[in-house]
Amino acid sequence: MVADLIIRESTSSDLQAVMEVEREAFGSEENAILVRDLLNDPTAEPRLSLLAILGDQPVGHIIFTQAIFDPPISVKGAILGPLAVIPAHQKEGVGGRLIETGLDILRSRGVDWVFVLGHESYYPKFGFTPAQKQGFEPPHPFPEKYTNAWMAMALTPTLIAAYQGLVIPADTFDDPRYWGE
Repeated sequence: MVADLIIRESTSSDLQAVMEVEREAFGSEENAILVRDLLNDPTAEPRLSLLAILGDQPVGHIIFTQAIFDPPISVKGAILGPLAVIPAHQKEGVGGRLIETGLDILRSRGVDWVFVLGHESYYPKFGFTPAQKQGFEPPHPFPEKYTNAWMAMALTPTLIAAYQGLVIPADTFDDPRYWGE
């Protein structure tokens, strides 16, 4: 069934479908509002928003938004999230296809690093490893139990020896509530 999955960049006319996927996947309005705000946030640009469609039904969505670094370094970064798949199609590979497609597009656009705060047993399947061990601090402090959930992945061969710095998200995402429990 996932073989018939179509993944494409979302457009402004997809906003309601994107928000419905977010609502259904997370069971609340919070992530839908976050995604809507990220789609309208100029500090999130360049961004990548992908919609997964099965038949004529939107079943998944992922967004990647710009990340910058303090102190500045000459690489391009992006933050993955949220990733949403409606419950009826979870555990079918939809999320993985969204991630892989997004990473391929970002790589082709010259993005060097992608960051995510997510399930530490899921994202390593795609090549993510703990970000703090690579010198990248999260935008806001969070409980120590989440240390390995803050992950990074190099998309291009970059030479960052002993970098120590902060990853800064888009203004919409730069809120401590998105970086805690």
